[in-house]
Amino acid sequence: MKLWQKEIDVNQSVDRFTVGKDRELDVLLARADVLGSLAHTRMLESIGLMSAEDLSSVQKELKAIFANIERGEFAIDEGVEDVHSQVEFMLTERIGDAGKRIHSGRSRNDQVLVDLRIFLRRELYEVVTQVKELFDTLQSLSEKYKNVLMPGYTHLQVAMPSSFGLWFGAYAESLMDDTQMALAAYRICNRNPLGSAAGYGSSFPLNRTMTTSLLGFDSMDYNVVYAQMGRGKTERVVAQAIGAYAATIGKFAMDNTLFLNQNFSFISYPPELTTGSSIMPHKKNPDVWEIIRGKCNLLQALPNQITMLTTNLPTGYHRDLQLLKEVLFPALADIRDIVSMANMMLQNISVVENITTDPKYKYMFSVEVVNNMVLEGTPFREAYKTVGLNIEHGCFEAPTTVKHTHEGSIGNLCNEQIGELMDKVISEFGFERVEKAEYELAH
Repeated sequence: MKLWQKEIDVNQSVDRFTVGKDRELDVLLARADVLGSLAHTRMLESIGLMSAEDLSSVQKELKAIFANIERGEFAIDEGVEDVHSQVEFMLTERIGDAGKRIHSGRSRNDQVLVDLRIFLRRELYEVVTQVKELFDTLQSLSEKYKNVLMPGYTHLQVAMPSSFGLWFGAYAESLMDDTQMALAAYRICNRNPLGSAAGYGSSFPLNRTMTTSLLGFDSMDYNVVYAQMGRGKTERVVAQAIGAYAATIGKFAMDNTLFLNQNFSFISYPPELTTGSSIMPHKKNPDVWEIIRGKCNLLQALPNQITMLTTNLPTGYHRDLQLLKEVLFPALADIRDIVSMANMMLQNISVVENITTDPKYKYMFSVEVVNNMVLEGTPFREAYKTVGLNIEHGCFEAPTTVKHTHEGSIGNLCNEQIGELMDKVISEFGFERVEKAEYELAH
């Protein structure tokens, strides 16, 4: 049975094809759907479209359903089209006609819109929370190994001295920048589309400001046509934020696979975190980092996939949009798994010290020698030529230490400042206010 169904049964093949994975994926939206209905029904009562008695019954049962969802006891019954239908049928079954009133003033279009906004802002909260843990791990490692030198490369050729402090710290700062993109996505998610109905508003005197406040949104999507246009756009900007994190972590995964290679041997992991070969007993393969790298590559393609799914759709709702859940929801689970595994691996990493004493890294100190000569008064081009000739003639003497003092260099990592920037970005999300609003609605 479907909310919109009248006297004609839908062909079963059409039903299976059009519903697709909706029942499975909509379970993830159940929490958000109930929150939306809790706010919507309170608004309906305030404008005279629901009696105080009906509101009391509806609110009580919605909160009971919410508790079931939180305990993992909610399911969409066979034959029920989606989560919205399931919740309404459950209410009607338990409290009668009062349950039928909850759909007044809204359509499934804006119901799924508000569900997605509530769901996606929570998903972003969880992703950002996990990323902050990874960020903290990277910063801790950066401080721990700030004085341990390693080779830096350009064109995959040994170039200049770097340090493990710089390496870990670079990826921490990259995650901070990526979190700026997550913040932008969150701000777009945290706007209320509820009240746009089928995309053209309602003749009911809906109080959209009230539902915006009750649900903890920063503001609303004011224009009702634009609210519907947000479907696809919202998913795309969330995918772009996920893709930014994936680009950073994927690059870091590549570094790890490279540096674990015996020809580098810069780092190591406990044997239980690597895998072996079926015929080569000496192998310790970085499978975790390789899977992370592959998944990150796929996630970076997600914004384009969403763009291609929505690029030729005119104004209004179209069933194509249902497919967005099938590509975005698994991606959200993937990025959380990726961040979690990367953090776990890093908490068990060991770095190799005294790498740069190997003679093959001798010439990466050439710039240090050139700079020291310049500091002593030799013109740069002359110093460069002198050091170059010494290298060609085999008489170059490499220093054993480096002295880098400017901001962000080996001797001045600025991790504290980077940490402050990350804290500032995260504070701008306003997660606490949303948590408070949702709790007050559901309890």
